[in-house]
Amino acid sequence: MTPDRARLQVPILGGWHSGAVTDTTHTPDQDDLQSLVGDWLDWAACGEALGISVSRVRQLIKEHQLAAAVPAPGTGQQVPAAFVQDGVIVKGLPGLLTVLHDGGYDDRESIQWLFSEDDTLPGRPIDALRENRGSEVKRRAQAMAF
Repeated sequence: MTPDRARLQVPILGGWHSGAVTDTTHTPDQDDLQSLVGDWLDWAACGEALGISVSRVRQLIKEHQLAAAVPAPGTGQQVPAAFVQDGVIVKGLPGLLTVLHDGGYDDRESIQWLFSEDDTLPGRPIDALRENRGSEVKRRAQAMAF
């Protein structure tokens, strides 16, 4: 059998998988996340807004300085536009994302929490960060994560 015709057998629960790639990027709450966030930036647009390269955007996502998710089927990972303000990452966001990731939240869950209404703040955590009211947001994230 030639290498291009060889099929990798991968163990999965209940049997073996042929190794064919299936789209696992779309989840049932995907449409909710897209409407919850509103405006998204692809990596190139995010890089342009921050004045950095696409590879640096990728690195910032990997380091949890930014978070990205797939907002709609057929699109790649994108960054919520609200994460960028006046050409820089919103103050306090990188530290907050680190706290959430250390507590077991993935990018999608972090984005969902940041953009969900919280009447006790008041408003959304992302809005509080953008308005320089990040201390209470970070306290809540620490309490949730640990």
